[in-house]
Amino acid sequence: MRSVNKVIKIFSEINDPTVMRKLFSEIFTPAEIQDVALRWRLMEMLDQGIPQRKIASDLGISLCKITRGSKILKKRNSVSKRLLNQTTGGRNAGKKTNRKPAG
Repeated sequence: MRSVNKVIKIFSEINDPTVMRKLFSEIFTPAEIQDVALRWRLMEMLDQGIPQRKIASDLGISLCKITRGSKILKKRNSVSKRLLNQTTGGRNAGKKTNRKPAG
């Protein structure tokens, strides 16, 4: 777990996309990078309201992975959902909810 925390700390300190891209290419294989990109695309499609079976067909991934992504986006404090709203203007971006803020 200590190694994971180190990597998370390093990643969180990188603010330059060029540096992040270079680091990715140095420590991940092209297939691993594509897998991460595919998982993020899955989250984007779920957030856009695209049906799970269409996502499975379009991306060639299992319904289990898609269901996992869907559950993540439904969580109250989902970081993925927050990032989607910030970076892609997620489906629910700007909508007011009746949920109380965490904390």
